[in-house]
Amino acid sequence: MIPIPLTYIPRPVLAGLFVYMALASVSDNQLMERVKLIFIEQSAYPPSHYIRRVPQRRMHLFTCLQLIQLAVLCGCGFTNTPFVKMVFPILLFLQMLIRHRLIPYVIERKYLEAMDRPM
Repeated sequence: MIPIPLTYIPRPVLAGLFVYMALASVSDNQLMERVKLIFIEQSAYPPSHYIRRVPQRRMHLFTCLQLIQLAVLCGCGFTNTPFVKMVFPILLFLQMLIRHRLIPYVIERKYLEAMDRPM
């Protein structure tokens, strides 16, 4: 029943809706907050609890690792090669393994727990 009414909505309207929803969700995203902090002087950081508990280098390292993972996912998801798109679900699963098994060897667990807590 739902696909029939969706055929009457133009694709650019749906694309615009999805772009708006994506951009509206970026403002409350911790990753984007930490990306902004890379370009801000440390004395001007907001008094957020996880920012004060985690060393600056560790926080920026974690942010860079997450950006690399995001770039790999986007590169795999937006490619037009069919066999690369078939690997996408496996890549998503590997992202979880990287986060929970490999990153704790690079960044201490207490810092990861501080950055994972909701703001």
